Amino acid sequence: MARNAVAGAAAPPVQPPQDPSQIPGNVYHIHPSDGPASVSVKPVLTHSNCWCKP
Repeated sequence: MARNAVAGAAAPPVQPPQDPSQIPGNVYHIHPSDGPASVSVKPVLTHSNCWCKP
């Protein structure tokens, strides 16, 4: 009988998922020049700086 080719084949190496912050173009990507002094988040909305749809 012929051997099953799939059973004798080596499995491809499993790679861990890539960190989304390291993928340029991803919303979570942080450029190396973005430091602690740069604003990366928007301020929290409060009653005085929010808007509502009329």
